[in-house]
Amino acid sequence: MNNPITIKENHALRERYYKIIHPSGLEIFVFPKELSNYYALFGTRYGAIDNCFRTNGNEPFTRVPDGIAHFLEHKLFENEDGTETDARFSSIGASANAFTSTDMTAYEFTCTENFYEALEILLDFVTHPYFTKETVQKEQGIIGQEIAMCDDMPTRRLYYEILQALYHHDNTRINVCGTQGSIAQITPEHLYACYRTFYHPTNMTLVLCGKIDPQKVCAIADTYLPNAPALQEIDRYFEAEPDSVLKKRHTIHMDIARPMFAIGIKDIHSHAGTAEGVKRDYTLRIVSDLLFGTSSFFYEKAYDDGLLNARFSAGYEAYRTCAFFLLSGETDDPEEIYNRVLSTIRQAKQTPPAIEDFLRIKKALYAEFIRDFDSTEEIANNLLSLHFSGVDLLDTGDLINSITYQETVDAINDLFCEDLFSMATILPESASA
Repeated sequence: MNNPITIKENHALRERYYKIIHPSGLEIFVFPKELSNYYALFGTRYGAIDNCFRTNGNEPFTRVPDGIAHFLEHKLFENEDGTETDARFSSIGASANAFTSTDMTAYEFTCTENFYEALEILLDFVTHPYFTKETVQKEQGIIGQEIAMCDDMPTRRLYYEILQALYHHDNTRINVCGTQGSIAQITPEHLYACYRTFYHPTNMTLVLCGKIDPQKVCAIADTYLPNAPALQEIDRYFEAEPDSVLKKRHTIHMDIARPMFAIGIKDIHSHAGTAEGVKRDYTLRIVSDLLFGTSSFFYEKAYDDGLLNARFSAGYEAYRTCAFFLLSGETDDPEEIYNRVLSTIRQAKQTPPAIEDFLRIKKALYAEFIRDFDSTEEIANNLLSLHFSGVDLLDTGDLINSITYQETVDAINDLFCEDLFSMATILPESASA
């Protein structure tokens, strides 16, 4: 088959990759690195939010049960001949895994040898779905146990509680695993419908990193990825989300020793899932460190006062349909932390952070970007996630360097609207008595 190969180089970074457009429609990136291991990542633009879709504008939308993307990820590891995919990888010294997030699913393996054999296994099992009523019922029990365990994990519960408070309708509220009730509705027909739609090569990307020959990759792809029929653009239906937050406060009780909190700020200017959104993401990483990082006045004072410990985190999260700023941790006084967050933001709006601090943190962010090129895993994951947002990994350093001090000040002013704040807390069960 004819596989056009182009080369993208960044001479300043001294990095390059090969891009292959396979006749099936799959985009393949081969990133050559002289490191000790190989890493492969096979991703699809399909996550927990994609529960209502169609592939032809004249057809009605298909709505499927929540949690099905994660369910499908699990099921693809099963083979019709009864062989275990993990065992196939292990037999050649490779280690495989997969993950489903809010807006993507990806399959990965790492190895130090036998890379091409492992690549054959990856392409083979991901492109050969096998679902029956019996195997689906078995998996419902397994994932049902996983859901029950996750419901008992305070940190995970807190994350979804704050999303439930921030959003009225946005599908980011949906637990990636679904619920006991939703997964019980999943059928083989649902799985095949989702697979045919979202696992089409034109909706997927393969990223390979290590000492790899692009021509050998093309030959393997030709074997496992025959030409696929053209697929119309996928239409995904999402209910309109109001600008307001659903709840300003939300509290549950669990068996924990110390209260936990999550403060969420809804970003209604996010440009989520776009190149502009990626720049905003990096800009708000700088803001996060300026206002709430471990060297910030906010954190040092709260830590010294015994209000926070090392489990505190702050950062910005952006997905295809939404984005938000999140602060979370443990504290004996959630309301005091909330008030200090508000005070910090009000002060930053009145007197913006020093430009010297902005430059220091921006330089550290760029250095972190450079360090990631020493890891095959970081390279592949960064390349894939940026590609899905329309940004090239090798252009990202210039994007970071282009962030101005004024853009950072503007981001502080337009993100941190107090009407868009919400706080979820988990209190010890004894506090409900």
